[in-house]
This record gives sequence, structure tokens and C-alpha cells, in this order.
Amino acid sequence: MKDDTGSIGPKLANILRQIYPELDGDILASLVINAFWPEDTERRQRGRVPGNTLWSQKDALLITYGNSIVDGAHKPLDLLSDFLGTYLEGTLNAVHILPFFPYTSDDGFAVSDFRAVNPQLGDWPDINRIATEFTLMSDLVLNHVSSQGNWFNAYRQGQAPYDTFFFEASPDDDLRDVVRPRTTPLLQEVETSMGLRHVWCTFSHDQIDLDFRNPEVLLEFLRIIRLHIDNGVQIIRLDAVAFLWKEVGTPSIHLPQTHAVIKLMRLLCDFATEKVILLTETNVPKAENLSYFGKGDEAHAIYNFPLPPLILHALMSGNAEALRRWQRAMPPAPMGCAYLNFTASHDGIGMRPAEGLLPEDEKQRVVETVKDLGGLVSMRTMPDGSESPYELNITFYDAMSRTFTGADSYHHARFVCSQTIVMSLEGIPAFYIHAMLATPNDHDGVEHRGMNRAINRHRWDYPILRERLADPSTAQARVMSDLSARLQIRKKQAAFHPNATQFTVNMGDNRIFGIWRQSLDRGQSIFALHNVSDAVVTISAAALNLIEDQVWLDLLSDTVVDTTDSEITVAPYQCMWITNRS
Repeated sequence: MKDDTGSIGPKLANILRQIYPELDGDILASLVINAFWPEDTERRQRGRVPGNTLWSQKDALLITYGNSIVDGAHKPLDLLSDFLGTYLEGTLNAVHILPFFPYTSDDGFAVSDFRAVNPQLGDWPDINRIATEFTLMSDLVLNHVSSQGNWFNAYRQGQAPYDTFFFEASPDDDLRDVVRPRTTPLLQEVETSMGLRHVWCTFSHDQIDLDFRNPEVLLEFLRIIRLHIDNGVQIIRLDAVAFLWKEVGTPSIHLPQTHAVIKLMRLLCDFATEKVILLTETNVPKAENLSYFGKGDEAHAIYNFPLPPLILHALMSGNAEALRRWQRAMPPAPMGCAYLNFTASHDGIGMRPAEGLLPEDEKQRVVETVKDLGGLVSMRTMPDGSESPYELNITFYDAMSRTFTGADSYHHARFVCSQTIVMSLEGIPAFYIHAMLATPNDHDGVEHRGMNRAINRHRWDYPILRERLADPSTAQARVMSDLSARLQIRKKQAAFHPNATQFTVNMGDNRIFGIWRQSLDRGQSIFALHNVSDAVVTISAAALNLIEDQVWLDLLSDTVVDTTDSEITVAPYQCMWITNRS
């Protein structure tokens, strides 16, 4: 048994008293320490001081499933490793492998065994090998488990400790205020050795919600985090964490106990000898999402969820006003924290984060345009029983194939502009594999698998993919080449550090989205300009306040910007990174 009297013990006890006020915080703190640091596992004597050294401008992340690339002969994780090393080494240095555990539905998010690698993908040595070459992110699917997994089977049989692992409620309870991301019934009736029970299912009836009111559930997930860390994982993604704590009669989202659990995990990570970063996944409006930074003591990083719908709208409408207005009001990440910026992910383009940011008529124009492009719309149930768009299901590449006014010849340029915005902003950029590969909508996948999200979860045949990437005329080769070139430029610029200063620049023309970045040492400035329209736009050079006695260079075109000229001309969907340091 480790000595639990170190500096972390009292801090843990205080947090645990917020979560479990009826239990002894000191005893729980000892159990937590021994769950996270079992025998022979070292920990720091003092927690890390919040700073900006956990990441740099060299960091960029690929999001992928373990089987996004297949060939029918080799282990998918082997193919992924080959793809990363062949095409992305030196461009991206981190990879998020979406749930790679045995599962029964939802493409991995109904986990049946948290301690094993899905044998259809590979095994732990395959994960370890990738973790030695790239910073690895894994999923902690801590809100729910598979209805067919060992935990829930043991619950139904009344086996301890699993007989108290799952959240039960009654159909007679007042559940009207519960926030739902789905339209399926919240409660599911199941037969158990204890009689009929109604279990809580936030997402689907194959995903049974856990009951964190039982501290044994928390302790088990701390052991699982330790397993991930010991296998080379450096970023832990807390999936659907906003729904973790439930209370009948409340919305059961963002409850104080949920935030306290994240604080506890952050404290443990800050005392770990390994570098461990906590990332919260909360697809919700701005203020709710920002709350997961806490006071700099919760998540190290949060997804910038408003970005996908706002960038989509800006490039479909040719007007960046909503994007600029939102960005201007965004605070910098707290010390020791960062944003994760993206447009495309394994899920659809969430529309909840656009609430209050896009007028309803503009949101509807986006929805209708996505439908015209062959995309799908997933709904959620509102408290009054009505339904509202929850997410748009479409590949981001296909979503950029037209604007509100119709198709044109700018598909490629418009898409590259969308991804360049992600690279320019404060935070760490992340790219879904199907964005990097210009993957079109997979309608066959939707038909065969029976779910909207399959449209954006294509599985590439590796020989075919390699042929496409070897042919410079294909969309796959063109997008991969252009995005890789920009990422390689980006990683050399101190002004693109995730915590470098950022200000939104009003260019006097809503077709230009402009931001100013300045390095932490104030030595480099970059004015990042993005024309979100199909028009040639001329802007005043005075708006950038370019210092005349310095040489200013557009990094993307490798041309000098004449500071004596009063105007800067930006071609349709052109991006410029104007810097005083090459």
C-alpha cells in the first residue's frame, strides 16, 4: 500500500467530498490513489504547474477509426501504421484512434470489454507500435457500456459489484427536463434476477448508462485510464462526459458532480510522471462547452464545437460575419489549457453548438443545402416532444462542393480554405481521415449499416487508396498534398503555438475572415486571411497595420507583400499567412 499522505491526498479528498458527501473522503482518496497508481507505479511529488509546454505549433492530430483502411488480408492497425508512416510522417504527429475495443454497436462506442483490443483490428502490441511513433489519443467511453458486455450481463444476474453499476429509474419519474441527443426512449425495461428494472439509456438501448453515484464505477475507470497510459496513450478523450452524472428531476447534463469527476481526473493526470492530457467531448453550445475548462483545473483541452457549423455556413454563404462575431467573443484558453479545432469528425456536424450563433433561417439554409448534396439530418427530441436537427451527416469534402447559390468550379479551393482556417486559429488542429482523403459520401455504407453516420465512415481499400494518392489528378492526392504542405509550413511558425496571442481582425468586408496571431515571445506576427467567397476581394492594407520597416511575406504563396501598396487582393477562397518572419 502506498503512502497516501502526500500533497495529492488532501486535494483528492476535498474533491471526493463534493462527489460523495456521505462517504469518507480520506478513505476514498486512498482508494483512488491505489487505483491510479498500483504497486510499483511512480507518481510526481508535486503536480505540474499549468503552462504552455504540453503542446506546440508542431502538434496536429489525425482522427481515424482503427479500420478506416482495410485490404482484407492484413490487420487494419498494421495498415493504419503503414499509412501514417508513409503519408503523414512529418506532417501530423498525433493520432486519435477511435474506440479500438470489442463492441456491439455504434462503431465502437458500445464497448463490451474496456481492457482488450478488438481482435478484428489487432492487439495491444499494434497499439503500442503506433504510440511509439505518434502521440496517441484513446477514448474513455465512460458514460455507458454495451448491453451485451460482461458488466451488464453480470448486472442482470445480480452479481456484485455490477449489480449496482447501472443507473435505474422509474417510468413514473419526472424525466421531462432530461436533455437528449437522440429520439429513442430514455428508459429500457430489462429482466434481472432482482426483477424487472428500467435502466437509463442516453444514446441507445445497446448503450446502458453507468451509475457514478457508486464510487466503485469511478475506481474501475481510473484503473482503465492507467491501462491506457501504460500502453502509451498520452491523450484521454472523455466521450460524452457531459451526461456522466444523472439525477431524476434535472436535465442530467453538466451537473456539478460531473465537473468534480473531471477535476479529480485532471489532478491525477497532473501528478502522473507520464504526460497525460484530458480532452472533453461535449457537443453543446459555447458557454456550456467552455465550462469544461473549469478554472483551469478541469480539461486540459476541449473541442471547439462551434467551428464546424460556423465554417460550413461561412463557406456556403460566402459570408464570415457569424464566424467572425463568434471568434471575436471567444476567450483565450486558460493557462495550461488549449482548444482542439476541427471541421470534420467521425460524427456529423453538430448543430447544437450553433444555437445563438446562427439565425434560424441561416441554419435552415445550411440544412437544406446539405440535403441537396445528398447529406442526411439526424434529429433529437426536445423537452416539449418536438424534434430539432442535432447533426448533419455528410463528409466535409462533399459539403464544400457547392454554396447556397449552387455548384461551381471552386470545390477544391473552398475545401482547402475550410481546413486552413482550422490551422490558423488558436489551439491544436485536428483532421478527420476522410477530410485528409477528400472522401465522398458513402451512401452504400448508410444502406448496408442502417445509420446516418455511416455516410462519413467509409472504409478505404488500401490498394485503391494508394492508387488514388499516387495519381496527382485525383481529389485524394490534391487534398492530401495541399493540406500536408500547409501543415508543414505551419509547424515552423512560433505564432501558431496553440496558446499564442490571437485577435480577430475586422477587414471591413465580411467575405474575409482575418485573425492576427503573435508568438509567445512576441517575435513573430502572422496575419491569417481567408476569403470565404467566390469573388476577388480587395482589402485595405492599413487594416493589417503592417510595420513598414519589416519584410512581410505570405508563407502560402512565398511572395513578399508590398507594405507601400494601399491594397491587398485576395482571390476566391485564397488564404494568406502574412508574417514578418520567414
